[in-house]
Amino acid sequence: MCPSNVNSRQSETVSESDFRPAFDVLDADRDGKISVDDLKSFYSGIQRTASDEEISSMISIADSNKNGFIEIDEFEKVVMGGNGKNSRNPSPITSSASLMNEVFKIMDKDGDGKLGFEDLKDYMKCAGLFTSDDDIKAMIKLGGGDENEGVSFEGLLDILAV
Repeated sequence: MCPSNVNSRQSETVSESDFRPAFDVLDADRDGKISVDDLKSFYSGIQRTASDEEISSMISIADSNKNGFIEIDEFEKVVMGGNGKNSRNPSPITSSASLMNEVFKIMDKDGDGKLGFEDLKDYMKCAGLFTSDDDIKAMIKLGGGDENEGVSFEGLLDILAV
């Protein structure tokens, strides 16, 4: 979550706890790992569809220890741009950047290529991260956008970097 006073966090290092809320959104059964069933549940909860092949690809990309699940450290690598891709098992989603692009498309409910105020607010609510309107506005500003136009994919990456 992006606090209203974003500048004070820019020099801090990212820790597991920074990613825990986002990880927990995907870990539907709260067993400490993201499974195929967790991702299916997530997609159905936001009223989007993903094929079994797409979901399996997402798991495969991030699952660096190849146990069939995504643990918090693997999730962190994907979000921060590390490559958990299994090069022996090519998939339609070929990098963490394209995985993040898929996340962006899910969040972009109106499909306009920008995450507007309502897109971010709806996603944060769906994710169980209740934020104030001021926090949403601060995220958009941090991502280089404005309240009317929203932020691009690159802007979302800037938000996540904080």
